[in-house]
Formats: sequence, C-alpha cells, structure tokens
Amino acid sequence: MDLRSKIILISGPTASGKSSFAIKVAKKVDGEIINSDSMQVYKELKILSARPDPKKYQKIKHHLYGFYNVTKNFSTGDWLKLVIKKIMEVKKRKKTPILVGGTGLYFKALTDGLVKIPHISPKLRKQVRDLQKKIGQKRFYEKLLKLDSSLRGKINSTDTQRSIRAYEVKKFTKKSLTEWFKNTKSNFVEDDFFKVYIDFPRQELIERINVRTKEMIENGAIKEVKDFIKLRVRKDKSANKAIGVNEIKEFLKKQKNLNDTRDKIAIKTRQYAKRQSTWARGNMIGWTKLKPQDINNFLKKI
Repeated sequence: MDLRSKIILISGPTASGKSSFAIKVAKKVDGEIINSDSMQVYKELKILSARPDPKKYQKIKHHLYGFYNVTKNFSTGDWLKLVIKKIMEVKKRKKTPILVGGTGLYFKALTDGLVKIPHISPKLRKQVRDLQKKIGQKRFYEKLLKLDSSLRGKINSTDTQRSIRAYEVKKFTKKSLTEWFKNTKSNFVEDDFFKVYIDFPRQELIERINVRTKEMIENGAIKEVKDFIKLRVRKDKSANKAIGVNEIKEFLKKQKNLNDTRDKIAIKTRQYAKRQSTWARGNMIGWTKLKPQDINNFLKKI
C-alpha cells in the first residue's frame, strides 16, 4: 500500500494515541506532520491540549503546533488557509503531508471546502440560541423545518448545534444552508486523501483519559492555568473552551479540591471523546477505521 502520493488524514477521539501513530506512519512514508487540532495551535496551552512533546518528534517535522496566542480567536477558516499552504510546501519537498488531530470540522473543511456564509450579527445569534433554549430542541427543530423544509432528513432532530446554525443562516441570509453548501468546493479531490480513524473501545479510552488527566496535573497543568489567568484572556476567546481551564480556575479559587478537579476534567474529557465519536459516525463514514489491535498490521502494509 503506497501512500506517499496521498495527503494522509489521521483522526480519532482524544487520548487515542493519534500523535504516536502519526510518527510511525511518517517514518514509513517519509512524511511531515501537520496539526489538525483546534487547541494545539495555542502556544500557552501545551499541557492541557496534550500537544506532542518535541522530544518525541523522532526527527519528524511537525507544523502548526503552539504558534498562536490565546488572546486571539482562531477559526476553521484561519486553519484552512494555513494548512493548504503547508500541504503544498510539504509536497514541494517531495514529502508526504500527514494531518493529525481530533477537530472533525477541520477535516471536513479540508475535504469538502468551507462554506463562506456572511457574518451573522451576534444579536441575531443570541436570539436564536435563546429561542432554542426556551422552547427545547424538539419544538425548535419543528420550527426549523417550517422555516426551511429543504433540511428535512438532512439534519438530525437531536443535533442542537447544526439546527441552530441552519436556523440563523436561513433567517439572516434568506438562503438555506443546503444552498450555501452547494457552492462550496475543496482545493483537493477525494482521491488525494487517505483517511484513517482510530476507533478505540469506550472502556479502554476511559482508562487512557484517566491516566492522561492525572499526568497533566502532575506535569504542570495548574501552573499553565495560573499563567493563562495572568494574560486576562477575554471570555469570548476560543482558548477558554480548552478542557481543564475552567476546572483548574475553580480549584485555584478554592471552590474544589484537587481530586474533584481531576475527576471533573476526566469526566469532561470523556464527554468530549463521546461527542467526537458521535460526530465521526455521522461525518467520517468513508474513513478506514482502525481498532488498536489492527494498528501494527496496518503499519506493516504501508
């Protein structure tokens, strides 16, 4: 299986071992690794984002890790512009680009293109979110279908995030989300990619998350959040969504003890991993799914 001409995409839930797997693949195909995780772009969040340690790079080049400031927002569009340029640079060097991360929306933007919807006013976005919260997802979904019947069967009735997005887009632009998607194209064709998803059994993943959370605390996550607080990052900035930031802030305010804090971080990480897996089932249907026990055989075939 010759993958050297491909753009290799590696995804999977948090703590599934994507980074170490990517290094093994890179050695086989003479590759360079490009970050596809929305929190690993921030230079100030090395520990909480589980950013790969340069000591473990094993002479494999890594790109787009820890280069952005937490005081600024970093969007999918920002990432897409940078990653397209980086893929071309890697290919120009006759190397294989290997994109690794757990942010499904990044991969979707790369393979399908990014919808260029006009900026929607914060006031309208808040109104739509308040409406959904007030009437509940079931009634909100019914309201969405009355507003835009073309979405029937295209958005799951329980998908809160996409329902809200579709509603605000139709309300603001007078065009359906499906119309916006029709005019969206990727810079690449489907055959350019080889896509791998590491599919960890739930219980094994929980154990890995618990171990990693413990190691994060031991390796300086508390100091990292103390330094983060000093930067006075505004509440509307993306970096505040990093799991562990708010939990450790509560600990530092003496609202929680350390064991409770660690447990809360582990629980939130497990919930995040579950959302990643759910998203993958709906959006990564054509990806090669690898169980942990299949990884060695897969590497031998490359």
